[in-house]
Amino acid sequence: MSDAVDAIIGQWVRERPDVAEDLWPVELFGRIQRLARMIDKSAKAAAAAHGVEHGEFDVLTTLQRSGPPYALTAGAFLKAAMVTSGAITNRIDKMEAKGLVERVRDSDDRRTVKIRLTEHGHEVTRAAFADHLANYAQLLADVDRDLVQKTGEGLRQVLEILGDTTIR
Repeated sequence: MSDAVDAIIGQWVRERPDVAEDLWPVELFGRIQRLARMIDKSAKAAAAAHGVEHGEFDVLTTLQRSGPPYALTAGAFLKAAMVTSGAITNRIDKMEAKGLVERVRDSDDRRTVKIRLTEHGHEVTRAAFADHLANYAQLLADVDRDLVQKTGEGLRQVLEILGDTTIR
């Protein structure tokens, strides 16, 4: 059995046999990139069904999983999302206009502003996250769970070796 990545590697081997031995990273990264595009397309559609963009869905779920009071500073989002402060500000502005989040002053330090999930934001997050999980399950419906687990374990090891660390 072969896939598009095998075809791409084959083309490079034919075109540049001198780099054939250097193509081994494409075995992993090429497949990750293709899989990421598939996941991204599907996740964007699932989020859109709830009236939010994929980036907004990320903010909503980050707030939800942070636990009570479901509020984080913009700086916390910057660390988790790896986006610019301007991008997070624009995203929060749009989400605030939709009634999904609100900006609140920290009671301990009035200079600090936190982004907090509204009740409407909670409702959208609950529904969107349930559909998100169902969407993921549908994507993997024909894939053996043992294979999914082993692949996940292998990718965890690669990420750890590359320096990926737990979000705090």
